[in-house]
Amino acid sequence: MSVTRNDILESLSKLSLPDGGDPVSADMIRALSVEGGIVRFVIEAPSPEAAHGLEALRQIAEAQVKSLPGVEAVSVVLTAHGPAAPKAAPRASGAGAGAGSGQAPQLKIGGHPTPQQGGPARVPGVDRIIAIGSGKGGVGKSTVSSNLAVALAREGRRVGLLDADIYGPSQPRMMGVSERPKSPDGKRILPLRAHGVTMMSIGLMMDPGKAVVWRGPMLMGALQQMLGQVEWGELDVLLVDLPPGTGDVQLTLCQRTQLTGAIVVSTPQDVALLDARKAIDMFATLNTPLLGMIENMSLYICPNCGHEAHLFGHGGVGQEADRLGVPLLGALPIDLDTRLAGDGGTPVAAGEGAMARAYAQIARGLVAGGMA
Repeated sequence: MSVTRNDILESLSKLSLPDGGDPVSADMIRALSVEGGIVRFVIEAPSPEAAHGLEALRQIAEAQVKSLPGVEAVSVVLTAHGPAAPKAAPRASGAGAGAGSGQAPQLKIGGHPTPQQGGPARVPGVDRIIAIGSGKGGVGKSTVSSNLAVALAREGRRVGLLDADIYGPSQPRMMGVSERPKSPDGKRILPLRAHGVTMMSIGLMMDPGKAVVWRGPMLMGALQQMLGQVEWGELDVLLVDLPPGTGDVQLTLCQRTQLTGAIVVSTPQDVALLDARKAIDMFATLNTPLLGMIENMSLYICPNCGHEAHLFGHGGVGQEADRLGVPLLGALPIDLDTRLAGDGGTPVAAGEGAMARAYAQIARGLVAGGMA
């Protein structure tokens, strides 16, 4: 006999809190998952002070759930939701500004994810979703994401860009936006527009000077809200700029959202390719098709004499793409104008010149291949 979520919640509802009530009716049970006979959940206290007195409850909850028929193992984590930010500093609270009123809507960005039934879900109005990942940081993944989004928009596609790099959101700077997203009802989030692209970033919801110090469930909740509560409208393609590596955000996106596929960005050097292979293996493990690879920082062309130098090696990403049987979507050089344009808030793909043409070629390839 297999245990169900309802069985677990019914059992936990019989426990008593120190000040009355039970943890289920008090909405303290978060991130509940049942995988075969393995049960995991979080007990979220309303404050760090309250959490200190709930360790006994955590132990009782663990023992009670473990006693249920069909349960083989139980993992229960006790955590606390931080204190509310002062009203005088709404940017630190993680909520967007209310439309017209200037008041912060009741958006719990960084809260725990809500249960999801029925497998990976579509984002309403979005035809295709492409994850852009990398095995390691520093390979230019975010630069590629912003420029590719702009290039696709210039090809006539309706494009969205989601900055899912929770710990290091850079798209607001690269896309030249800083306005706080608004909400008409405290639930829905209105995205911003820049260079023909509809965009959203956790960096627009948080104080830019504050570090995001969140556990996995909070990362998952933030990603879920930015996908599900943002009014993306009708899009041909949504690009998701992932954080580097193979962590909680990647896992959540691939398991909860219907993806068209993924693009992996890497430099040609061996160290970067070692990590890129891990990202590729992760997407394969999560049944996310690999649409292709992009070699960034492929070469350096001296602006004075035109000499070409391969600072990070040459052709490594192309060889890896051949080995995997996927297309090499593009090879992009190290370029000063690209860096200056990103720092200035207008991606180089929005202008003219060799780099704009290079991104346009990648965009046309994606459109011609039916991927965007």
